[in-house]
Amino acid sequence: MAVALLGGALLSPVGLAHAAPPEPGQSVAQGKNWTVRPVGDGYEVTLRLDTPAPMRNALPLIAVNGEPVGVAKQSADQRTVSLVSPDPTLLQAKNVELVWSGDLGRNDGKKGKSLAGGVTTDKDWLKAPLGPKLAVDPGATGKYAVETAEYNLGDQAVYLPGLGQKSEVVGKVYSPKGAVGARPLVIFLHGRHSVCYGTPTDEPANPWPCAKGEKAIPSYRGYDGPAKALASNGYQVVSISANAINAYDGGVFDTGAQARAELILDHLDLWKKWSTVGGGPFGKKFVGKVDLNNVGLMGHSRGGEGVARAAVLNADRGGKYGIRAVLPLAPTDFARATVPGVAMSVILPYCDGDVSDLQGQKFYDDTRYSVTGDAATRSTVTVLGANHNFFNTEWTPGQSVAPSNDDWYSDNDKAAPCGAKYAGRLTPKQQQAVGTAYVAGFFRLQLGHETKLLPLLDGSNAHPASIGKAVTRVVSQAPVATRRDISKLDAALPKGSVTGSAKATVCGGVDEATQRAAAVATCLKTDNGSDSPHWVTAYLASKTPTTAVTKLTWTGKTGVVRIKLSAYQRDVRRYSALTFRATPDPSGAPKTDLSVRVVDGHGRKAVVPVSAVSDALLRMPGAHDSGLPKNLLRTVRIPTSSLKGIDLRDVRAIELATDKVATGSVFVSDLAFATPGLGVSAPSKLPQVSASNVGKVAEGNSGVKNLDFWVTLSRPSIRPVSVYAESNSDSPAVASIAKHLVFKPGQTKQKVTVAVTGNTRDSYDTPFGLVLSVPHDALLGQSIGNAEVIDDDPTPTLTIGSPTAAENAGTIKFPLKLSAPSDKYVWLGGDLKDGTAVIRKDFTTLDDDGTQNPPDTSVYGQIEPGKTTADIEVKLIDDHVKEPAETFSVNLTSVEGVDYLVPALIKATITDND
Repeated sequence: MAVALLGGALLSPVGLAHAAPPEPGQSVAQGKNWTVRPVGDGYEVTLRLDTPAPMRNALPLIAVNGEPVGVAKQSADQRTVSLVSPDPTLLQAKNVELVWSGDLGRNDGKKGKSLAGGVTTDKDWLKAPLGPKLAVDPGATGKYAVETAEYNLGDQAVYLPGLGQKSEVVGKVYSPKGAVGARPLVIFLHGRHSVCYGTPTDEPANPWPCAKGEKAIPSYRGYDGPAKALASNGYQVVSISANAINAYDGGVFDTGAQARAELILDHLDLWKKWSTVGGGPFGKKFVGKVDLNNVGLMGHSRGGEGVARAAVLNADRGGKYGIRAVLPLAPTDFARATVPGVAMSVILPYCDGDVSDLQGQKFYDDTRYSVTGDAATRSTVTVLGANHNFFNTEWTPGQSVAPSNDDWYSDNDKAAPCGAKYAGRLTPKQQQAVGTAYVAGFFRLQLGHETKLLPLLDGSNAHPASIGKAVTRVVSQAPVATRRDISKLDAALPKGSVTGSAKATVCGGVDEATQRAAAVATCLKTDNGSDSPHWVTAYLASKTPTTAVTKLTWTGKTGVVRIKLSAYQRDVRRYSALTFRATPDPSGAPKTDLSVRVVDGHGRKAVVPVSAVSDALLRMPGAHDSGLPKNLLRTVRIPTSSLKGIDLRDVRAIELATDKVATGSVFVSDLAFATPGLGVSAPSKLPQVSASNVGKVAEGNSGVKNLDFWVTLSRPSIRPVSVYAESNSDSPAVASIAKHLVFKPGQTKQKVTVAVTGNTRDSYDTPFGLVLSVPHDALLGQSIGNAEVIDDDPTPTLTIGSPTAAENAGTIKFPLKLSAPSDKYVWLGGDLKDGTAVIRKDFTTLDDDGTQNPPDTSVYGQIEPGKTTADIEVKLIDDHVKEPAETFSVNLTSVEGVDYLVPALIKATITDND
């Protein structure tokens, strides 16, 4: 189902790589509601929609001739989408449409072919082992009865600077009845969903609050399962509403992550008051009942990015609240943020049809080594058969009060592996049981320190009874105190490490036809980036390198990769397992194997086949379509207790041997010895790295103007600090900049200069940002520096002539004329109106074939950038009847790109030739 380039994966707002500039005089391609036209050194695609774009968590894509081109920029009313790309072939467009991750390449029930001979592993995953039974079931009801209540302080109760709008303050509260003392607090935040339902009795003036006749969709009520599981075990849970953010975040540069974080902290401010001095809707009820030094955050979809940002924002503000655990559920990650210092688990639904590239994987990848000595633990949980929506009952058909849907669409309900009736697909209730177990289990482990729950998230895949047949796979990074990293496998190995028939190279991206050339070696070729969550670029940080891993290929059974241990690494007795991440190359066999050899100082070897302990080298399910199968690194975990016959005090090397299969190719990463542990989780005290705002700058009439952003640290660091910085604009006038900034110890300031080219033609104002991503040994403070290039050229005037033509002329043209050339695309739309001349008797639209009744009367016109004239053309009908001159009109109802008062009636005259 999924063709995300993303949320979406997603191409940057700039579009694709630079191509040759358009030739002077190149024409536009156009259809009834779309155009492609040259602009600057690229091509702008604009699509006008009959109805506002639907509310999705993934970002919208524009597809040209059925192929996705990039992320669309949406107008405030959600009715116009556009993007700029340097691809000149877009002028050959025959069709332009709005699509989302998953809307193309749907599984239609036809037999798909994998990259390796048409063989899939679907049957293997239907009988996949579920893992050992977990001693404690986090999905089970605890000893406390659960009380629920709601608070509603109004639809516009708090102003969110990150949104520039007021938001509702609404929440549902779940409390353990009779619990004594202050309870850990967990905040839930839903994702981006439609905000209102019903039929408005008045035309809505704004997207929020809801209009008369409509009701607000209560997305915040959709997590009763995990909320009640936690509350019954002694936790205070509050699920909050974010409809205002969903209504307005289409116009916010960061897609609303900052606003969602601010809303969470605003709710925490209220709970600080309510739990200390009381007041508000609850009086003294919660005084002394809430522990704000022990807080967890769960965010679904865009809410996942929101809770990640909230944890960092809280740390930036001095750690006002003790946010110690963050769970992004099917999250977006548009900006490559890190969440250091705080325990984190990311849930990834395999059949996600919305955020279908599982971009939340990058929260784990980017955070795992982002801070020297980070004491927190982190994990990912891949849930086979789960979609995006069904974790929330208010997004689930048959359970929701408002219309809802299965986001994984298939024409064939029985199609593997995600069809609604396929044996491996989870029902809504089964999926919700998984969500309940892992959400409740994570917070009970991290906030309640219930160590019996460690096997749920340590990579051993212990199976809670309440999730039934659901297949999950966990990847875990143990805390630094109980982990010894041997090799990250993200850099070239020392000379002599690879022998025999093996070859090892470092890669860090995908080679995709629709993406620019990669700056580093690519891991694989794909026609659908959503199949590779580790390696597809992010929307706001498209130039930031993705996860580097080692690609191991071999052509015989003699290959060996030998990783030597230094003297301080050799005594591994205190660790319970040897672990690494691995996945097969999709261009190879669907199932492969390696031997892992652990070698001691006497040359003795303990040998374990990967297949004996893990299915990491079994390709994940799905044919080669719909963004499946996913290429996800998974856990290989070898208990040290199984390494017989060697001295664990003196381990000298780890070898990966190709002796099991004659040829193959796999990706490997993160080799370490580890013991599961809780770690230490708390708001980080790292320095903050921020980008300054430049503000509004006049474009100028010629030459180049340099805009200086300052990237600063809040205080000097004793270690080097690094961060990626890139400019992000869809205007060719703004230069594309990408830098890896390194602050030396003591250094706190660096300049990044972005060039802007001026001209004398009217154009749009251009807001853009300098985006910071993937910091090392620092927190992101203000992660986006904002600037806006203000066009300072006068808007030309438009005149429209009233034409006259003989009825046998074929067409009549309404002349359009600008007083001066513009960089804007000028578009006009309206309807034909009868006068003494009658439609289909005397005149009609150019595309009218006579089959549509009543006839479509819509007409359009456009003036290309750089030109001053064009026309609106109407077909004339020669009736061979002698008659007087007749008239009809074009009623203009919309004009874009120039100031012109509408509606306006423009008359035309048809003269008789009989």
